[in-house]
Amino acid sequence: MGFRLPASRSLCAILASIGLVASGIAGATAWRIGLWGLLTGSTLIAAWLGTLVWWAVMRPRAAPQPSTGTEADADALVLRVLLDAAPTPLLAIEGNAVRALNRAARTLFATDDRILPIPAALSQPGVSHLSHEGRRWRIDRVTVSDHRAVAALIDIEQEERVAEARATTEMIQVLGHELLNGLAPIASLAESGVTAVDRPGVDLDLLREILGTLARRAEGLQRFTEAYRALARLPGPITRPTNLREMADDLARLSAGRWPDVTLSVEVDDGLTWSFDRDQIDQALWALLQNAAEAARSSEARVNLSINHVKAHLVIDVMDNGAGIAPSSSTLVFRPFHTTKPGGNGIGLSLARQIALAHGGSLTLVNGPGTIFRVTLPRA
Repeated sequence: MGFRLPASRSLCAILASIGLVASGIAGATAWRIGLWGLLTGSTLIAAWLGTLVWWAVMRPRAAPQPSTGTEADADALVLRVLLDAAPTPLLAIEGNAVRALNRAARTLFATDDRILPIPAALSQPGVSHLSHEGRRWRIDRVTVSDHRAVAALIDIEQEERVAEARATTEMIQVLGHELLNGLAPIASLAESGVTAVDRPGVDLDLLREILGTLARRAEGLQRFTEAYRALARLPGPITRPTNLREMADDLARLSAGRWPDVTLSVEVDDGLTWSFDRDQIDQALWALLQNAAEAARSSEARVNLSINHVKAHLVIDVMDNGAGIAPSSSTLVFRPFHTTKPGGNGIGLSLARQIALAHGGSLTLVNGPGTIFRVTLPRA
């Protein structure tokens, strides 16, 4: 292998060599003509340039410093700090070994690394819930490879508290809005009645009209209050095994009597049973069927009720062939007392959703042709 200088060193060596040659020529000329001062200066310059050439050529190159892994260590430290700052317990699952990845997991299982003994729910990929230290956790898994996964433990009680607080805040806002809307005309009518009485020569017809309107508004406010109380006092479900074909047939007969112009088709597997509070689920499905019947097309109105067993859940779809729900209203349909129908009280969908939630399930609006409301219920 040939010896090669770096570019900077090569340039210095070339310039010094040129200067050395020039000094040699000047020194030889001074020697011939007897200019001893010039000869002395040329000799000194040549010696200095020769030293520079030797230093440029012979000085050892600085060896590159081996990587100490400082950057990798810094990245690992940042990742560790971020994981420890996460309030959600994070676990690494590899075969039959489970390790705590952050401070929340180490605190929960009182360990520095491995979790012993391993909770059975963590070692079984199909299990989605864990009971530990008197609390219930939902296991959200992310599969990394065939035998490795990362799991996050979600505090179900905390989720429920947050959802309850949000629902309470929304309910208070709606209740305050509706009460103010109901009381404002009542107060105005009462003031008009007082003014009519104070006038000389009381107009009995006007007073009778004012009092009649006042009574109707008070009656409407009373109905609203009763509807709110019924929604707020929903009892806990009493679950029993229910034959779903029998329940669907009962709903179909009631629907035919209530909406004879609406064609209801029913899809349900024979022999399918599920445990829930039949009275409450009947009430929820009846509210969905009423909503679908009113939303279906005026001509050839059709509603479909389908009940299917999907994995570990019961899925009930109520679909109509109406115009659908506008995107701007999709977030409001479950809000208590929100309605766009004349004479509606706006509690049907909200009550149906409360019933689904009380069973540990959900009621959602699904995008599709027409309108589809989907009830999803887990096994009791």
